Amino acid sequence: MKILITVFLLLQSGWVLAHPPGLSSMDVQLQDNSLKLGTTFSLQDIEAIVPMDSDLDAEVSLQELEAVKPKVLSLVIKNLTLTAAGVLLSAESSGINFDDQNNARIELSYPLTIRQDIEIRSDFLALLPAGHQQFLTARSSDGQLLTEKMLSRADRLLVLPLAASDKAQSSTFLSFFSLGIEHILTGYDHLLFLLALLAVTHRFWSALKIITFFTVAHSITLACAGLNLFDLPSQIVEPLIAATIVYVGLENLVRGNHPKGRHWLTFSFGLIHGFGFAGVLREMDISSGDTGILMPLLSFNLGIETGQITLASIVLPLIWWLNNNPRMSHWFLKLISVLVVLMGLYWFLERTIL
Repeated sequence: MKILITVFLLLQSGWVLAHPPGLSSMDVQLQDNSLKLGTTFSLQDIEAIVPMDSDLDAEVSLQELEAVKPKVLSLVIKNLTLTAAGVLLSAESSGINFDDQNNARIELSYPLTIRQDIEIRSDFLALLPAGHQQFLTARSSDGQLLTEKMLSRADRLLVLPLAASDKAQSSTFLSFFSLGIEHILTGYDHLLFLLALLAVTHRFWSALKIITFFTVAHSITLACAGLNLFDLPSQIVEPLIAATIVYVGLENLVRGNHPKGRHWLTFSFGLIHGFGFAGVLREMDISSGDTGILMPLLSFNLGIETGQITLASIVLPLIWWLNNNPRMSHWFLKLISVLVVLMGLYWFLERTIL
């Protein structure tokens, strides 16, 4: 009983933030006499720094978005430092646009009079929530990849080599693999959904079917969304994810610990969760080298699976012990399912009307 209460309290601490800190992107391209820099990030990440709802009606209108453009642009330029041979580069032109995914896209152009390696320092990361990461990709004028790096608050400096022979080794796979692990470990709604599904299992085979069907399903929609084949807006996906959690919790209460066809239910709902996973990559227009989105997509998904399997291997022995113990199996599933329903309802209301 104490163990379950502890798990509940730990999950409760993540109610407000059901997903990990954000991901933004920066792309740099060298021209003959200039450097073009573009950065994309979610407006939600800087709302606390640049207030947007001026009339305090809980909605940000198009007029309010237009009004904050100069402030957002100034904030980014002020906290983005480019130097060559110790000389500070200044942007000679700039522009900002907002897309329908509630992202800001800023375009900057810097004149290059010194053909030396360029240091790019993104102090903007220090203003964002702890854990925010920024994927930086740099290319030559002919489109050749020069270097790429996942920046963070603790490591927000990149040295850009101007010579193609100095091309840095890419760490894209490990960066997005780590991001996938982080996403599933801090994606409390996805974890709670998986816990509710596995709570009815008694042995290895039934748990393996559920994990496999969930993996296949969310991999399909993650790939479709990442490759822009098919997608759903986050305003629809996030409430649906919460609804799947409520449904599974209720099914556990109504049908008990031997529901039939649980793996097919897992597959259907796993398709929805895949769109939630894809939200980390698709909104930021992430791509890498000659493989485009494929390398980040593959490594991110492998990271999710690694984190998922690791957690399942820790939790499942406890679930099986409780389910196979006559004195505990009766209240275990009911208690877990009630907590699942309550938390799922909270997230659903938060993502729709709160």
